[in-house]
Amino acid sequence: MSEKLTSKVFVCGVDAMDPRLTRKYIDMGLMPNAKKMLEKGAARQDLVMLGAMPTVTPPQWTTMATGAYPQTHGITSFYRLGGEMDLINLNLDSRLCKAEQLWNVTAEAGYNTLVWHWPGSAWPPSSDSPNLTVVDGSSPGSVNMSTAQIDGEYLVIASVDNSRLAFRTGESNGSNVPCVITGLEEDDSTGKSGGWGDAFDPEAAAKSKGFPMYIIDPQTNGQGGYIDRAIDIAFSPIKDAEGWAEAPEGAKEFTLLLSAGLVRRPVLILKNGEGKYDRIAIYKNKKSLKPMATIANGEYFRDYMDDAIKKEVPVPSNRDLRVLELREDGSFVKMWVSASMDATVHTMWHPAALYQEILDNVGFPPPTSTLGGGNKQLILQCMNACWDHTLDWQSAALLYMIEKKGVEVIFSHFHAPDLQKHMFIREMKRGRKETTPEDYEEIMQTIYKQVDRYLGKFVHLLDEGWTIMVVSDHAQVCPTHGIRGLGDMGLNCQLMEELGFTTLKTDENGNKLPQVDWSKTKAVAIREMHIYLNLIGRTDHGIVDPKDQYQLEEEIITALYGHKDPITHQRIIAFALRRKDAVLVGLGGDYPECGDIIYCMAEGYEHDHDDSMPTSLGECGTSVSPIFFAAGAGLKQNMYTDRMIRQVDVAPTIATMLDVRMPAQCEGAPVYQILAK
Repeated sequence: MSEKLTSKVFVCGVDAMDPRLTRKYIDMGLMPNAKKMLEKGAARQDLVMLGAMPTVTPPQWTTMATGAYPQTHGITSFYRLGGEMDLINLNLDSRLCKAEQLWNVTAEAGYNTLVWHWPGSAWPPSSDSPNLTVVDGSSPGSVNMSTAQIDGEYLVIASVDNSRLAFRTGESNGSNVPCVITGLEEDDSTGKSGGWGDAFDPEAAAKSKGFPMYIIDPQTNGQGGYIDRAIDIAFSPIKDAEGWAEAPEGAKEFTLLLSAGLVRRPVLILKNGEGKYDRIAIYKNKKSLKPMATIANGEYFRDYMDDAIKKEVPVPSNRDLRVLELREDGSFVKMWVSASMDATVHTMWHPAALYQEILDNVGFPPPTSTLGGGNKQLILQCMNACWDHTLDWQSAALLYMIEKKGVEVIFSHFHAPDLQKHMFIREMKRGRKETTPEDYEEIMQTIYKQVDRYLGKFVHLLDEGWTIMVVSDHAQVCPTHGIRGLGDMGLNCQLMEELGFTTLKTDENGNKLPQVDWSKTKAVAIREMHIYLNLIGRTDHGIVDPKDQYQLEEEIITALYGHKDPITHQRIIAFALRRKDAVLVGLGGDYPECGDIIYCMAEGYEHDHDDSMPTSLGECGTSVSPIFFAAGAGLKQNMYTDRMIRQVDVAPTIATMLDVRMPAQCEGAPVYQILAK
């Protein structure tokens, strides 16, 4: 072993942090904390790190944790095959990882190690070392999202013109929120609210081979449909306050529907000293003398505690609320209600007792917001503000772990840029409805100032002997030409159907159904960059003779290269390789879950990310490349290197600095050029 260069390492992972935008905003003076870190540390001038492929969350975070390429560690997509080509399951499970994670090495070496919400082979804990603490990592988003989130976020529209109390699912895409609804059925207040957390039940997933592969319409599903994610809306009439134990003179009332209307709370609209309505007060019932929360117009209210209905049983939950608009005459209220988080859940905490300790000393894990729809108000005042809550809570929790629990090595992840950018990045260049390109640039700057504020929570650690390494898994692009029927995480049948390799079933009228007709399908494109042949013997529905595999692969690859964008007449494929050749990009070889063909979309035709090369550039200064810069003990200061830093180099660089052994399957090398010795 060599000499130890540091004894405290903080890997500050920021999902989708773009080196190109970061450099731009540092130069504009918008990211002073990132600038301070660079002045005390080392990086490439462009801040770029060469990412693994596919450019999507689980494979890339796993690559950084193990120092191994996806074909080696086995996490080759966001999803994994569930035993059949039409079944998939999430790839966020450490038991699927075939390479050793660095945090097991550091714990074994005696370092008090924390893995915090690292969405790449972190959960469940893969070591029983008493030196290892693991918090979540079972999904992107935020801590506890996959296990504690009950309801999705929604809007509340209360108006004197509303005739009925109602909860409507998928009422709006966000850019056109209705203010009044009339003519509803009496008590139309049922419905199920959607959300990122609804799709994943870890216990069910562990027992199941998977869930059906979803068929992608590239314009409305997957990444192409994020911006039009539907918003649920609760509607309520506003009336004069009646029947209250104690209500101020002139107060008005409406009903707040929670858990899709299964929980109802009476709300007073209150006047100020000037006789103008400027705040609301939420009560458990009209007999209550004390409100559960009082919220001013425009105020963002964190951790509103109330019941949520989980499997027909009320459970204590925390939510965030914001009054977006309250008219001075009390005739109209528009509110945002976040997803609810079951405050009793500690499933993804090891040791489990840590959850209560964080609750007592820091607070509840906040909800995750993915609200946008091209509406600037919703993006900034709801989604971005909700991530501010996560920023404050998570940074406080991490600092608590350092100061009170003596943590020495941290692998952490903050997902704010990724989910926020998914809601608008495709529209940055041309704008959308009432939201202009200038608005989107303002939103992007707000996101990166938020990231810089997060980094600022930890800058002081540099003066306390810590080494801080800022990394991301990938970034995201605003594509030049748009989606062309291939790529993304599900089964994108459009181009493969056009080329004659995939066939969908039809109904009795000849209309296509979102179901593959395996009896007529030779190959399918699924899991971002993978194409699988429908081989006899691979599945029960195989039709392709294995002796014809080579020729069919050649036919598919030739067709992909020959396909041109009908508008630009340019190719849409960057490359297509047989599995044996895809070892060149870290996917393929003998690993059976990799596709028979590995392909990648050409620059300008990719989705936000995941089916693109990690070197792709987009419009409005965007890119897919991950970021890397590091500062603190053991590193050169204010130093730029010409070396290409790869994601597989992160783990061996940390191992070298801490003077521990390399992870067993590590394929990267230490970035010697930036080390102080």
